[in-house]
Formats: sequence, structure tokens, C-alpha cells
Amino acid sequence: MADPTSEYVTLVSDDDYEFVIPRSAACISGTIRSMLDPSRPSNFSEGLTGRCKLVNMSGLVLEKVCEYFCYHEKHKDQTNVPDMDIPPELCLELLMAADYLDT
Repeated sequence: MADPTSEYVTLVSDDDYEFVIPRSAACISGTIRSMLDPSRPSNFSEGLTGRCKLVNMSGLVLEKVCEYFCYHEKHKDQTNVPDMDIPPELCLELLMAADYLDT
């Protein structure tokens, strides 16, 4: 069992790709923030393990989501930030992921 206060969390895609990113970056997502909160009454297992399985999200999409989380974290206090490169074929899936993740 991982430390629930660890600086890093693991996000796992539906096809079992794992991405380890800073907790602060992952918590940009309201959904992930709720999942990782160990003090919630529902006591999600994710809050105890620091590992979030995101069903119905492919590794390709989750990789881009993680890239966005880290990009946002890096540039959050800056102005005139260049746009991220997003492949057009992923746009619809990324919009659906953003909606699910409350991002």
C-alpha cells in the first residue's frame, strides 16, 4: 500500500498503461482530487493507495491528459503560454476525458 500523502500518484489506463505524475498536477482534476482524498467519508481505495484506475480511457488519451496536467502545473503562473500540440484525431476523446475528469 502506497503512502496516501506521497508526492506522486499513479494513473492507470483501461489498457493498463501506468503514468506516475506529481500529486499536485493530478489534482488539477476535480474527479482525481476527490478519488485521492483519504478523508472522504466514502474512503475510496484510491485515496489509500495513490493509484487511480481510469476505465474507458485508453493509454494514448491518458498520456495526453497527464501531459496536460504537467504542462498546466508548469505554466500556471505564466502569461502568453504556447498551446499544447494536440493531434486532431484525439480531440473528441480528450474532450470526453476532460468532462469526466472535471478538468
